[in-house]
Amino acid sequence: MVGFGVVSLAADMAYEGARSVYGPLLGALGASALVVGLVTGAGEAAALLLRLVSGPLADRTRRYWTLTILGYALTAVCVPLLAVTPALGGAGLAVAAVLILAERLGKAVRSPAKSALLADAASQVGMGRGMGVHKALDQIGAFAGPLLVAAVVAAAAGRLWPGLAVLAVPGAVAVLLLAILRSRARRTVAAPARRSTSDGQEVAAPLPAAFTRFAVASALCTAGLVTFGMIGYHLVEADVVGAAGVPLLYAAAMAAGALAALATGAAYDRLGPRILVVLPVMVAVVPALAFSTGLGLAAAGVLLWGAAVGVQDSTVKAFVADLVPRPRRATAYGIFAAVQGGGALAGGVAVGALYEQSRTALLVVVAVTQVVALVILRTTRPVAESYLSD
Repeated sequence: MVGFGVVSLAADMAYEGARSVYGPLLGALGASALVVGLVTGAGEAAALLLRLVSGPLADRTRRYWTLTILGYALTAVCVPLLAVTPALGGAGLAVAAVLILAERLGKAVRSPAKSALLADAASQVGMGRGMGVHKALDQIGAFAGPLLVAAVVAAAAGRLWPGLAVLAVPGAVAVLLLAILRSRARRTVAAPARRSTSDGQEVAAPLPAAFTRFAVASALCTAGLVTFGMIGYHLVEADVVGAAGVPLLYAAAMAAGALAALATGAAYDRLGPRILVVLPVMVAVVPALAFSTGLGLAAAGVLLWGAAVGVQDSTVKAFVADLVPRPRRATAYGIFAAVQGGGALAGGVAVGALYEQSRTALLVVVAVTQVVALVILRTTRPVAESYLSD
């Protein structure tokens, strides 16, 4: 757990540092709010939907380490290349959009395989606690990366490209550390989970119904959780903070995410999946705060956004690991993320459009989706707890 946590710490310095300025970067390159919402939403969708391919691939080939290393390498290359986009003139916006999508592709390639490896390690100490500790280490990098970017941008008189260029260093460190960790790790030997049909043929064991319902509820939460690209765009456009202040708030959000991951992870091991009903409540409140024009309320919204992300990336994953057979975890994570990706794409486009048309409508739409998510979670919990007790 600690080894992967240190790798994630370095990698998050790179890609979370970049994500903290996606909104201001795209805006500086000429993007509208709709374009920012579309690019960042499509990026999150790509990071999630494409796991539908990479998850089953990891379980089928059992090349968990190979896919993990490949995904991190792709991210480590794409992030610093964003530094050249301001110098490309009219092509800068298109190139930046492609690099953002490619960076998110790296996330899609590695995540199911990495999550399966993490779940094996976390099961030794308690699934919620293990995932929470990893996420906390992960968030230290997510905290440090935006701070590094903010410091460099401030020193460069507000220019964003130097802050992006310096992220080449933690990206390279992450790949090197992962290669070292792989050389010392035992090979994963889990065989695919299968069952026999009436004619004697073997097919993959089905995923439980509780998993499907939980995936739908989580997708609604993802759709309602506005991207930080949109939040960052708003903070600069509404003159709440300057461009150099956006990554500082993002860093604070990552710290909030670490604390939320540790707290809900420990609560999950004691209370079970019932703790997850807090997620849609958090998501519903985020836009009302983050899209305000006062620094205090906006900062509170950013912190709550970070806490919600922390829960999604730790305790939600712990529940998925507990719901499905061990040899099918990468497949389950891929399917789960793909469903979330549909929500991310729909949510990104809807929020981008509604932001320009009616903030009130935006708040209402997000609130309604979270009420539906809460209802599904409440009806799923008894089924899931019954499944876990078997």
